[in-house]
Amino acid sequence: MKSSKESEKILVVDDTLDTLEMLQRNLSIKGFQVFVAISVSEAINLLESTDVDLVITDFKMPGDTGLDLIKYIRENFNEIEVMMITGYPTINGAVEAVKSGAVNYLVKPFTQEELFNAVNSALDNLKLRRKKFEKKYQPLSSFRGLIGESDAMKMVFRAIQKAASTTATALITGESGTGKELVAREIHYKSSRSSAPFVPVNCGGIPDGLLESELFGHLKGAFTGATESRAGFFQTADGGTIFLDEISETSLAMQVKLLRVLQDKEICMVGSRRPQKIDVRIVAATNKDLGLLVKKSSFREDLFYRLNIITIEIPPLRDRGDDTVLLINYFLNKFSKELDQPQPEFSDEALRVLKTYSWPGNVRELENLIQRLVVMNDGNEITVPDLPPQMRFSSQRDYGLNRTLAEFEKDYIKNVLARVGGNKTRAADILGIDRKTLRNKLSDMKNSNGSQG
Repeated sequence: MKSSKESEKILVVDDTLDTLEMLQRNLSIKGFQVFVAISVSEAINLLESTDVDLVITDFKMPGDTGLDLIKYIRENFNEIEVMMITGYPTINGAVEAVKSGAVNYLVKPFTQEELFNAVNSALDNLKLRRKKFEKKYQPLSSFRGLIGESDAMKMVFRAIQKAASTTATALITGESGTGKELVAREIHYKSSRSSAPFVPVNCGGIPDGLLESELFGHLKGAFTGATESRAGFFQTADGGTIFLDEISETSLAMQVKLLRVLQDKEICMVGSRRPQKIDVRIVAATNKDLGLLVKKSSFREDLFYRLNIITIEIPPLRDRGDDTVLLINYFLNKFSKELDQPQPEFSDEALRVLKTYSWPGNVRELENLIQRLVVMNDGNEITVPDLPPQMRFSSQRDYGLNRTLAEFEKDYIKNVLARVGGNKTRAADILGIDRKTLRNKLSDMKNSNGSQG
């Protein structure tokens, strides 16, 4: 939950530049972080990439109206409050705004005091809703092996509990090393199947020719070397959960067989024509964009939709803020106890380096690093020279001559957008390009990030 005005973000939407500038100036003076948009479409684009606590929108604007924006927010976001402002007050307009989900309705012109009272009221209402919402969920300590207090991880914890309350197929996405198997285990052990087996399978680690036999089992004599009948992972997991990691690495032929399992709830052992009924919940995981693979015809669309009933996206470590420090302390304590030696401390500078490092290997990379440092450390303090070279020199290298022009351009566009509060019109003016070109560049940047495994 947000604890101070400095961390509360407000998006102001109005087609009148004078009003935008006045609201941005007054709210910024009060310590709020303010973003601006001159249309509903621009506001929606910003909401898709920026966390916002409160939206203040004008009623009448060219094209889509403030009511359209409110309805969009209520359909897509649970934790955003909305205020409406208008210079054309009517009773029907106020009623419609409140019905659509606005918590306040301000009539232009309004005083600064009226504005601040309405904003504080809306944010107080948001805090109350968040408190009620969080009471439904277990404390973070009840998620074994999953450490985090960031908003991004709270969303993961909530999704785990929702997934555990059903038997629907779940798909876990995230970069390598983010903890997809830990999430799958939590779903299983918080579900009604917790007393039955949890069977993890690394689909990418089994040759395609053997995967069918490993998953579904085989009869004696089914193929050369099958000297006896053997059950597969699905039979082993009967009554419980099977975790299919790296599902994107399966062949199209195997995807057809998995689709049949999901549709018919039965398998057929290699060498047998008699299907067997199974009671297994499937949880799959991938570090790739399955939607993109579907477009490339390397993953079946029907299987994708069968798997994508409940989706849990695990954020990369670099997007989890102070969770990095929590994990460092957790692993320091863990490995010091295992080695039965005093727990070392990080110098302030070493900790700063770790907090700003990009962690391409995510939590797994952090865990391995802390274990290595605890084993190799001879004193009570870990300093910058103790860290691997790629961490010590990463900031200098990031801005060195080996960076591509595309990397420089991407960072520059991000910095300009941040400087103007996400306003694409102003950013395009500063960059010397039109808004269509900027939209295309942002789309390319998003696609390139999404395709990275």
